[in-house]
Amino acid sequence: MERRVLLAVLLSFVVLYGYQLLFPPPPEPKPAAAGQQSSPGAATAGSPQSASPAPDITQRPPPAEAESGQSSPASATTPAVTGRDIVVENPAVRAVFTTRGAALKSWRLKKYRDAAGEPLELVATHAPPGSPLPFTLATDDPGVSNTLASSAFTPNADALTVTAGTRTLQFELKDASGIEARKTFTFSASQPYSVGVTAAVTRGGQSLPITVEWGPAIGSGIVQKSRTYNPPSQPIVYQDGTVSRVSVDKIPAQPVYEGAFKFVGVDDHYFLAALVKPKQQTVRVAYQPLVVPIPGDPNGAHYVSWSARFPLAPKDETYFFGPKNIDDLLAVSPDLNQAIHFGRFLDWLVIPLLRSLKWINGYVGNYGWSLIILTMLINLAMFPLRHKSVVSMRKMQEVQPEVKAIQDRYSKMKMSDPARSKMNVELMNLYRERGVNPASGCVPMLLTLPVLFAFYSMLSVAIELRGAPFIGWIHDLSSHDPLFITPVLMGVTMMIQQRMTPSTADPVQQKMMLVMPLVMTGMFLWAASGLVLYWTVSNVWGIGQQMITNRLIGPAPQRTVRPPAERRVKRVGGGRTDQAKGNQ
Repeated sequence: MERRVLLAVLLSFVVLYGYQLLFPPPPEPKPAAAGQQSSPGAATAGSPQSASPAPDITQRPPPAEAESGQSSPASATTPAVTGRDIVVENPAVRAVFTTRGAALKSWRLKKYRDAAGEPLELVATHAPPGSPLPFTLATDDPGVSNTLASSAFTPNADALTVTAGTRTLQFELKDASGIEARKTFTFSASQPYSVGVTAAVTRGGQSLPITVEWGPAIGSGIVQKSRTYNPPSQPIVYQDGTVSRVSVDKIPAQPVYEGAFKFVGVDDHYFLAALVKPKQQTVRVAYQPLVVPIPGDPNGAHYVSWSARFPLAPKDETYFFGPKNIDDLLAVSPDLNQAIHFGRFLDWLVIPLLRSLKWINGYVGNYGWSLIILTMLINLAMFPLRHKSVVSMRKMQEVQPEVKAIQDRYSKMKMSDPARSKMNVELMNLYRERGVNPASGCVPMLLTLPVLFAFYSMLSVAIELRGAPFIGWIHDLSSHDPLFITPVLMGVTMMIQQRMTPSTADPVQQKMMLVMPLVMTGMFLWAASGLVLYWTVSNVWGIGQQMITNRLIGPAPQRTVRPPAERRVKRVGGGRTDQAKGNQ
């Protein structure tokens, strides 16, 4: 029984942290040589927060000019222009489009902040010259592509504010060489992070296949080592009912994906840039990694550049560019919530937990206190299971001296000795006589593990905790405790709870278990403070529940184990046999 309990406890820890080892985030791409970093369209995987000032992302020359220093024949009639800004605002986003190429040069999220406390910029801030801005149009003809990227489009509005319904922003281009292009962006107040894109390009009246280039994604591209969960950007593909996250170092092996997608794009831990449910059956998406040197930063910025080629002119194709907030994702598509990596087979439990946390926070207004309340409610629901487990362990503790006596009697026998099988028979008879079920202490504990795993998964990916303050020194529940107070408190409460819990372990096993709080404290030092807070509150609740249970069931009775000869005495009728009297 004790081995099973110990195994259950160790298994919970191994699964929680071993999962990260078995399914680690994609490794950081190694910095490429300087000559390999200028390829247009490469993208970054990055942190949502920028640690250094971003260069002016609006001054990128078109790809052809950046590479050769000379314009193509088509661009000779359409000299590069600076372009003017067209601002589009809704309650959640401030977007800036430039008439030069009719592309997106800024997409700031008003509800999320960077390291400087400013609205978070999701357009790549360290993209090198020559890389396209999001929604840049290209064709199979490099000359036409250069014209589309460097020419000034004519907008139908100088600014746009979306407060209700839908609004459109249209750009048009008519080139002297016969190139005509039209690009329309549709914005919806109910879906603030999505954009509908319609585009058409003709030359001499003939329609051309269009590639919508996004360029590097997402944000600063800087992977901040101080954050617990901050993997670099990576391609994400939802095709044929499966979500695939491709590590950056595997992009060269398969840079192109083609077919029908539920969604496809690039994401990092908290944000997503994706094409959602393309209306055309066949779309060709290409990826390319990019590492950008940054002065003073040896790691540079890491991006993943991507583009989508449409065989026919895209019409009202939906792009999502924003946070991986489950409500915002589901508002765009019922499949888009798969972009949140809840872990395998846990969606059914993680999503209700996350919705419960957000519902409580709607009343409390602080995610730290909301997390404490949710933890208490869950522990209250599991009170009967844990109570039953403790009662069963107490019964096992009561019969442990007799169990030890039976085991000692057979300890000198070899495992292959047939007589040793009688030990199990005696143990089962003992359990039956005392009304003890060896598994009843383990099963309730195992039933609580899915909730533990689901909570761990939720707190690992929930963007709601990003930058969410709690009290005092904890300013970000998604980052570690800067003073390491909560991990130490968690270790202390874990040790107290462990000492209060009934144990049938031998002295060696008990010493091993005493080391566990120290090991867990070390593992939690750099864990998200929200996760540590949940575990600490659970420990405190467990201590209180143990005190209540101990009061209900009373102290454990002290039993004296009878000698083996006395245990073999059998009652005959109402009296004892002569052998029994002799033994007395």
